[in-house]
Amino acid sequence: MNKYFRFATALAALTLAAGASAATSPPTKNVVLVHGAFADGSGWMAVAKILEKDGFKVSVAQPPETSLEDDVAATNRTIDAMGGPVVLVGHSYGGIIITAAGNNAHVKSLVYVAAFQPDTGESLGSLSAAKPPASSGPKPSPDGFLYLDRADFHADFCADLPAPQADFMALSQVGLSVKAAGAPATTPAWKNKPSFAIVATNDRAINPDLERSMYKRAGSTVTELASSHVAYISHPAEVAAIIERAAR
Repeated sequence: MNKYFRFATALAALTLAAGASAATSPPTKNVVLVHGAFADGSGWMAVAKILEKDGFKVSVAQPPETSLEDDVAATNRTIDAMGGPVVLVGHSYGGIIITAAGNNAHVKSLVYVAAFQPDTGESLGSLSAAKPPASSGPKPSPDGFLYLDRADFHADFCADLPAPQADFMALSQVGLSVKAAGAPATTPAWKNKPSFAIVATNDRAINPDLERSMYKRAGSTVTELASSHVAYISHPAEVAAIIERAAR
């Protein structure tokens, strides 16, 4: 009886320990990637492949860039479809999107990749005016959208990419509405959730000093990469590593 009792007690303890371990183990990590102005989600391909290889479930949001409201709604749809906690990542104007969409209850942490990280009342336009970038800047279309001149696109947006790739990105760029560029942030999610940020030190589309000042103000965990504005394309391994750090 004593042997049986000891065996049963040990078995019960092992069962309880296994249950407790399962209950406290971290959930499967989900990552939502958000593109910025003048780009689309296809630029995230290399980062997404690395994350998937490392066991993450990845979705790429496709904000239409028609208004901040529309872009946040599109991102929230993607977040909600993941079915669990999410690391939300934004590039460039995508940082303004995730600053709002990051208030979604599923979002665990935020990653800003050469991105705007606005405080309440700030917009892409106001931040850029405060510390202008080195680029020649976007041009307005007659119907209220901004675009980058194809002649300047390579140097100003993605100088560390091969010319053929840059040329195709220039001709396939997605215009950003003036309405979206002027929309102010209201309730920044980074004030309540951990954030990580990447400064692209050779960025000509956003002033690197603006990136540094925004990220310092927010208390983000900062990494600097010697990259053009499109660090997620030219340095996918480094960017994926920071996203995985945010997931942990």
